[in-house]
Amino acid sequence: MAKTPATAGGTVKVRLVKGLRGTQARHRLSVKALGLNKLNDVRVLKDSPQVRGLITQLHYLVRVED
Repeated sequence: MAKTPATAGGTVKVRLVKGLRGTQARHRLSVKALGLNKLNDVRVLKDSPQVRGLITQLHYLVRVED
């Protein structure tokens, strides 16, 4: 797996790029845990192993931005 880039200050910017219809319920809950609600929502989150794990799980729904 490719590592996702980390931005300055130990934060990571995550964007929801795909809709949640037809996804697993656990994945919908994980998207909600990241604070993403609608398509193209962007959140700046603290870069931690927990957040990285959620991003890895949702690799097909989210994109890490610079």
